[in-house]
Amino acid sequence: GKLEPTILIIFYNFLNQYPSVTLEDIYKSKIDGGGGWSRLCVKAGIVPDTLDAEIEKAMFRGISNRLLQCSSYSYLSFILQLLGNGGSWDHLNAIENQFALMAHYDFWQKPGHEFGFASLEESLSALVRDMQLREECIEVTKQHRSVLDVEEMAMNIGVPIALQMHARYTRDEILAAFGENRFDKKSSSREGVVEIKTINCELLFVTLQKTETKFSPTTLYHDYAINEILFHWQSQNSARPDKGKGLSYVQHESTGKQLVLFVREQSSDEYGRVMGFVNLGPVKLESHYGSQPMNIRWQLEQPLPPYLWSSAAKLAVG
Repeated sequence: GKLEPTILIIFYNFLNQYPSVTLEDIYKSKIDGGGGWSRLCVKAGIVPDTLDAEIEKAMFRGISNRLLQCSSYSYLSFILQLLGNGGSWDHLNAIENQFALMAHYDFWQKPGHEFGFASLEESLSALVRDMQLREECIEVTKQHRSVLDVEEMAMNIGVPIALQMHARYTRDEILAAFGENRFDKKSSSREGVVEIKTINCELLFVTLQKTETKFSPTTLYHDYAINEILFHWQSQNSARPDKGKGLSYVQHESTGKQLVLFVREQSSDEYGRVMGFVNLGPVKLESHYGSQPMNIRWQLEQPLPPYLWSSAAKLAVG
């Protein structure tokens, strides 16, 4: 399609002129099944409606629910590179392949065949077929990336992994990076623990502020930061230290099992979107007590980022 450069100039000027309006405000509400800046311009009569409806929906979902949630500079940089390169990436690079699958789930949210895509290449190159929407997504991603204040750190778990410590990711992005979400099949896991048997690794997902409406009384676990490097975590109700899952936690260092902790403040953010998880990286067992459930104190490899500390710690006293 023909590119309307005026839209992006107006977008840029608008954001500069109204600093109180955030990208989240612009991408908060659906409009005619799609949404975002180009759609607002169509509604305002600035440009004719030539938008590709399927791509508009994918871009709106991807930006509003996923990209604006993510605080990883490296992943957002990959998105810019992907869109700039016509939807292609370096297939020989394990990290870029994980990023590519994360991007698929960010924009499409379902396995490829549900949209008629035969391959990941097809899925991602489809994103650039509407020039206008592609340029809009590039501009939004650049703007969002420019205000990140997270210092992300490489995570070493013995295998190449696209996720950086202290960056925030959606659950789907995390599961895609670890290969649980595949191009042809989405993980059905809704649990707070996800075992990745292929690499002897387990992911622990923690929501700090649990509300009765979202969690049944049996899942209102006691999870909180004891200090900057110790985190108190309560296992699932069946775990016991002498067998099964519980024993695997107790013995994790001797068996080479990696445990990676992901924490979010609450289920939804102030815009009503499902909140992403901050990757706190690999943890080690410091001590444990009790059985069914077990209470475990995990030692973090890196101290908690300051922005999480207040919400993670105040719950210990509350």
